[in-house]
Amino acid sequence: MKFLALAFALLLEQAWPLRRGNALYAAFEQYADFLERRFNGLQANHGVIAWLLAVLPLALLTVIVYVLLHEAGALLAIAWSVAVLYVTMGFRRFSHCFTEIAQALREQNINAARDVLGRWRGVPADELNAAEISRVAIELGLLQAHRYVLGPIFWFVVFGPVGPVVYRAADLLADRWGRQLEPEKRAFAFFAERAFFWIDWLPARITAATFAVAGNFEDAAYCWRTQAAGWGRGPPGGLASQRAEGVVLASGAGALGVRLGGALREDGMLNQRPEMGMGEEVSVEDLRGAVGLIWRALVLWMFLLLLVSLASALG
Repeated sequence: MKFLALAFALLLEQAWPLRRGNALYAAFEQYADFLERRFNGLQANHGVIAWLLAVLPLALLTVIVYVLLHEAGALLAIAWSVAVLYVTMGFRRFSHCFTEIAQALREQNINAARDVLGRWRGVPADELNAAEISRVAIELGLLQAHRYVLGPIFWFVVFGPVGPVVYRAADLLADRWGRQLEPEKRAFAFFAERAFFWIDWLPARITAATFAVAGNFEDAAYCWRTQAAGWGRGPPGGLASQRAEGVVLASGAGALGVRLGGALREDGMLNQRPEMGMGEEVSVEDLRGAVGLIWRALVLWMFLLLLVSLASALG
C-alpha cells in the first residue's frame, strides 16, 4: 500500500506540482509567526511549548483522519497518504529551477542563470560565474532532493502519513525560527533546531548512503568520512542543519566525482566554505550528472520499497 501511495504521489506531483508559497505553507508559516510572537519570552522552554503546539495538532489530525479512512476502506487510506505526500514532498519545486539553470548555461545566457539561481536560493547570484552557478545549483539540488523527496519518503515508510507531516513541519519551524530571529531572540529557536537535527539525523545518512550506492561508492564513502564534519563548523546559527547538509553534500560530491563547496563571492565579500568532494571543477555538464544521481537514488528507494511490499503481500 505504501508503494502505491508513493508512486501515485510522485506522478501527481510531476503533473501538477504544488507551487512555492502555496496557501497551506503560507498558513502554517503565519501560524508559526503567531506562536513566536505569543510565546517568545527569550527562553528555550518557551520554544518547546510553541513547537509542540505547532506540530502535535498536525500529527494528531493526520493520524485520526488516516485511521477513520482506513476503517472505511483501504482505497480511502491510500488516497489520504497520496494527499499527505503530495503536500509534504516537492520534487518539482526545485527540479524546474535546475533545468532552467542548465538550459541557460548551455545557451551561455549567464544573466538568466544568475536570475534563476538567485530566486531559487533567495540570495543574489550577480557575482557568480558559470562554474560557480553550476556548483551552487548542484549543492541545492542534492540538498533539496534529500529535504523534499528522500527525507519525507523515509519517514513515510517508517510511520505512514504522520511521518512526512512531522518531518516537514519540523523542517519549516527550524528554518523559520532559526534563520529569521534576531540574535537576542534565538534561544526560542533552540529546540526547533535540535528537534529537526535529530529527526533528520538518520534520513540524511541514508540519503548519503544511497548517493554512494548510486554513484562512485568509494569516493563517496571517503568524502563522507573525511569532509562531512567540516561543513558544520561555522557560526552557531543553523549549526544542526549544517551538519546534516555536510553529510549529504560530501557523499553526493564524491559520488559525482566533482568538487563542491569552496569560496564564493557574495555581496562584495568572499565567503570561504569548506571544500567537499574530489575531482574536477564543476562544469555545466555535471548538472546532468547530478540529475541522474538523484533519479537513480529515487528509483533505488522505489525498487526496495516494491520488494518489501511484495514480500509482505506474499507473506
